[in-house]
Amino acid sequence: MSDAVLRAVGLSRTYTQGPQPVEVLRGVDIEIKRGETVAIVGASGSGKSTLLHCLGGLDTPSSGRVEIDGQALDALNETQKGTLRNRTLGFVYQFHHLLPEFTALENVAMPLIIRRDARRSALGEALTALTDVGMAHRLHHTPAELSGGERQRAAIARALVTGPQCILADEPTGNLDRDTARAVFGVMVELQKKAGTAIVVVTHDRELASRMGRVLELNAGRLTSAK
Repeated sequence: MSDAVLRAVGLSRTYTQGPQPVEVLRGVDIEIKRGETVAIVGASGSGKSTLLHCLGGLDTPSSGRVEIDGQALDALNETQKGTLRNRTLGFVYQFHHLLPEFTALENVAMPLIIRRDARRSALGEALTALTDVGMAHRLHHTPAELSGGERQRAAIARALVTGPQCILADEPTGNLDRDTARAVFGVMVELQKKAGTAIVVVTHDRELASRMGRVLELNAGRLTSAK
């Protein structure tokens, strides 16, 4: 078995906006090994989110190749991609994307329910995940009843509940105040150590990025080691 859970080779992404195409990614190569932590930094609009979406199979690159757990995404249909994402990856975004009509417990259980796990089992796993992020006292509250930090903790629990090999986090603390951001980021780091899950974090916050094992910078569409 390869020690890489995620790999991209020659990744390019061009958008057509008006008369001139905009080349956001230019031949990006990256490999994420099992259990490693990586931060991707760069200026606003540099293409960090685009890169993360391509790595997660949420966007299709203009050229190049992405492999998740050794499987090339371009060889899979949409159903197969969805199954692979659900099994291998967890996603955390700047905005929590919790479903407003469901409780924290139900939101966290949702990825397991979607893959047709038994409801009782899914809720049990969700309880464990929420307990791990310090949310055992907020299980039956809806997102509107939670603070910003609590919503992000629930989103982290949802990303972890499937036991993914890698979490892709897009500015996961960008919508939080400094102290809350540090606390939420700390939860992610501690859970990563406990579970051995790889994490790729896109962030503009270099202080938080420095807590990752490796820091890369996206500039002019190219990815390099940060100085």
